[in-house]
Amino acid sequence: MDGNALAGIRVIDVARIISGGVLTTYLADFGADVIKVEDPRGGDPLRTWGRDQLYWKQYGRNKRSITLNLANPRGQELFKSLVRKSDVLVENYIPGRMEKWGLGYDVLSALNPRLVMVRVSGWGQDGPYRERPGFGTMVESMSGFAAMTGQADGPPTLPPMPLADMVAALAGAFGAMAALRHRDATGRGQMIDLALFEPLMAILGPMAADYRRSGYVWKRIGNRSHNSAPRNAYRTKDGRWVGVSCSTQSSAEALFRALGLDWMVEDPRFKDNTARLGNYDDLDKFLGEAFASRTLKELDEMGVTAGSTAAPVYDIEQILQDPQFMARNFFAEVNDPDVGPIPLPAPVPRLTGTPGAIRWTGPKLGAHNREVYCGELGLTEADLEALRRDKVI
Repeated sequence: MDGNALAGIRVIDVARIISGGVLTTYLADFGADVIKVEDPRGGDPLRTWGRDQLYWKQYGRNKRSITLNLANPRGQELFKSLVRKSDVLVENYIPGRMEKWGLGYDVLSALNPRLVMVRVSGWGQDGPYRERPGFGTMVESMSGFAAMTGQADGPPTLPPMPLADMVAALAGAFGAMAALRHRDATGRGQMIDLALFEPLMAILGPMAADYRRSGYVWKRIGNRSHNSAPRNAYRTKDGRWVGVSCSTQSSAEALFRALGLDWMVEDPRFKDNTARLGNYDDLDKFLGEAFASRTLKELDEMGVTAGSTAAPVYDIEQILQDPQFMARNFFAEVNDPDVGPIPLPAPVPRLTGTPGAIRWTGPKLGAHNREVYCGELGLTEADLEALRRDKVI
């Protein structure tokens, strides 16, 4: 059954904005029952992002929304009742906040020894920076990412999307599944300390080893690569761009021949990867001229973009029209009650037996209060009204 791989797993999501919230989106896509616990005074700030709440529509999908004031003692008791019935808890408050509310891991694991608690923060649960704000931009700045991104004569470049948070979400989803596997084997849950900067630094390559061995600091080199050449974006005659990456000798030779530059295969400056890295300026000059003299259509007809390791640089309009993306049904058309049908990225990765599914878009704030509090925790309608009156929910 679609989206059923994690059926029976209940997740409490008290995270805000991207990192923890996207982590639980991955779990929800594959069938986990994710209860999104939101502050009654406005909910997850992600609800305010973009036009028509589209960020929330995408990343709040497949979750049930309840409101709960965790700073209120009655709210804390209700939260503990949820924890007793749950498998995973995901939070991304500044370290120490959950303890201030009496909801630290020691307290919650005593209530439910099988609980897996994922604690996402900018800098980790310990260390001198633990209480600093942990937005992804700070992490992208201090991780080494920005220092090595951008043109050589330009400023450090930050990504136009929450990269650190998204990478941490993937790492956190994997960590949660590994901890659940261990829990099922031993009966004991555990805490996962997920600092935003660590997964991002882990994917940047052997910077530290390179520096330790040679003293080399990776610098900004635009669209080039430290490891292989050619690798760049080249402008075409009709103003489009083509991204090129030739990480093997055969792919470099295939590109040269497809562009009609057979002589480059034998030229000593370009004969192998080491030579090409040492003559990057000349390499880019000849390739840049070859791309600039042809339109994207001509390059495709020559087999450059269709048969070698080069591809047109797409924006979303072109992505939605491309036959490969269409054939793979990457975008699922989902009907949202507020904005109507919208295309959302289908769950990834694709499981052949139990693929993920989008069952609904991000719900209205507190849409599932009655369902969870009355139907599952045993509260009455009078209890619910009292909680609303006292601003607990």
